Amino acid sequence: MEPKVISQTLSTAARSGYWKYDGRSHFCQKQGSGNNWANGYSVHGPKHKEVIMDLVQREAEKCDRLGGFFTIMSMAGGTGSGLGAFVTQCLRDAFPSSFILNHVIWPYGTGEVIVQNYNSVLTLSHLYQSSDALLVHENDVIHKICAQLMNIKQISFRDVNQVIAHQLGSVFQPTYTAEGGLHYSRNPLGDLMEMLVPHPEFKMLGLRNIPQMPENFLAYSTFSWPGLIKHLRQMLIANAKMEEGIDWQVRPPCLGSSIPSSHSTNKPLHFNTSVANLVILRGKDMHSVDLGSFRDPSLYTSWLNPQDAFNAWKTPRSFNKYEKSAALVSNSQFLLKPLDSVVGKAWNMFASKAYIHQYTKFGIQEEDFLDSFTALEQVISSYSNL
Repeated sequence: MEPKVISQTLSTAARSGYWKYDGRSHFCQKQGSGNNWANGYSVHGPKHKEVIMDLVQREAEKCDRLGGFFTIMSMAGGTGSGLGAFVTQCLRDAFPSSFILNHVIWPYGTGEVIVQNYNSVLTLSHLYQSSDALLVHENDVIHKICAQLMNIKQISFRDVNQVIAHQLGSVFQPTYTAEGGLHYSRNPLGDLMEMLVPHPEFKMLGLRNIPQMPENFLAYSTFSWPGLIKHLRQMLIANAKMEEGIDWQVRPPCLGSSIPSSHSTNKPLHFNTSVANLVILRGKDMHSVDLGSFRDPSLYTSWLNPQDAFNAWKTPRSFNKYEKSAALVSNSQFLLKPLDSVVGKAWNMFASKAYIHQYTKFGIQEEDFLDSFTALEQVISSYSNL
């Protein structure tokens, strides 16, 4: 909400020479929310609702066909999380039939905001009610990619944002959605929801893409589709955050074994079970790629038809100087561990009543916290039992 941040964003876009924001399409004020979710949600939200929603309405009216809303927000502080959750609720009320996808930046495990776990728990529980899906990027993971894959020594916010932007682009740039390349997706948000969110209890989407490397390495690198697909599938199964250091020992559980034994019917604890997966291929010869390994029923939960659980988008156009690249958007147990960790840390603070007064003075009561914990415990339970 700070004017400095907003004006910097506006001028960076204008200086790029590629595009710019409309000068009247932004909102800011003199101060942020002081890392307090309740301040963003209960104070700034209601106070500025009319102005913010008028701006949104004006943009929506310019659309020939409104596909939906893609909100980008962080969870650690107060504005992105609190005001972000409030605005998402307003969007749901004002545009009940539009898709809403919240792109959420997960805080660093050892973050700099002491109350970030409170802010995260309140954000996630509220988004779960008003959003269609949450596409999550973890700061720790992106940081690791910058350090280990991109070879960046002094990692800045710009570096982190560039990796995130590349990953989002690998999903939302145009693609063909039907086998045989029948048509370009007219509404990628809607297609994404239809394929990946078959049940309102499962809304957490994770994103992986390969390869990822510094630009000056690209000229010396060659990739084969079978190699990329094999790595991407193992990243899914082993819940690997990036292509380096994948655990190749993790295997899908054996199916169809009639003798109940700990090796056959019980899933290995570290195997990542999916609700649904979408693979996106960009580059030449993508039509000849065999994606059968992603259709393996043992990767998926039993209550969904494996035919419906996996989809692919493809385009012969290469992306961001990568001759061949593959992205995976997955509704799976990817985020179970980070979610469990955030809820656990927040609960430990809540049990000793730490910092609660900072929230109650802005109208968020202890019952609101308890409701949020209950909602997220339910989500954790549902994903654990896939």
